[in-house]
Amino acid sequence: MNKSSNLSSVENALKLLECFTVDDTEKRVTEISNELGLAKSTVSRLLKTLLNQGYVKKNPENQKYSLGNKVLTLYSALMSNMEIVKEAHPYLEELAKETSESVQLAELDNKKVIYMEQIKSSFPIQIFAHIGRVNPVHCTSSGKLLLAYQDFQTIESILSNGLEKFTPYTITDENKLKKELLEIRDLGYCYIENEFIDGIVSIAAPIRDYNKNVIAAVSLVGPIQRINGAKAQKYINRVVQTAKDISYSMGYMY
Repeated sequence: MNKSSNLSSVENALKLLECFTVDDTEKRVTEISNELGLAKSTVSRLLKTLLNQGYVKKNPENQKYSLGNKVLTLYSALMSNMEIVKEAHPYLEELAKETSESVQLAELDNKKVIYMEQIKSSFPIQIFAHIGRVNPVHCTSSGKLLLAYQDFQTIESILSNGLEKFTPYTITDENKLKKELLEIRDLGYCYIENEFIDGIVSIAAPIRDYNKNVIAAVSLVGPIQRINGAKAQKYINRVVQTAKDISYSMGYMY
């Protein structure tokens, strides 16, 4: 096998691993083959290699594959090396304890928002994002918040993918969204209702590093029945303060 073939195999193996998501954890060879546009024989060969190395596992009852425990080793190594997660965690816990709502830490990743940490709500009915989950940028508070602090070219590139409608309240007009991004920068936080999921409120504020760059967002999410009126404003203030506290711990000086 030549160098080009080796690179192609590695690329296909990585794409294969990315097929598995929080919402679709198990897949058969045929499903992966169709999704990636690869021959079943190629997919089978890749799965065999990944299976031997522990990166995937096979369910003998339904013949479906899923991610293996070896992926957890990589995840643990990544998390231990992510300073922002370690610095933010105690502040996220404090915010979640005070409000009893779900709290998350997110950053932009390949034109999506990805969640790096989460503290679950203490209420029986919870709204939270799985660690590693990716959500759209244009209708989540973390996504809009982070997008608002990007340069013009980045914003244009992300919006060029189109604005999918998730609820009747999702903003799909590009000009209207751009105007809102400017308002978010002026306010220093993002507050949304019903835009990604009906009945859900989300509040996000920016986390900055020592260079004053916005590197992540802290967000609070919960049902509109619990977050409204004076309580909503109180939570906005607390999310903003939490983001400032984390920023300070990351070396940002106000």
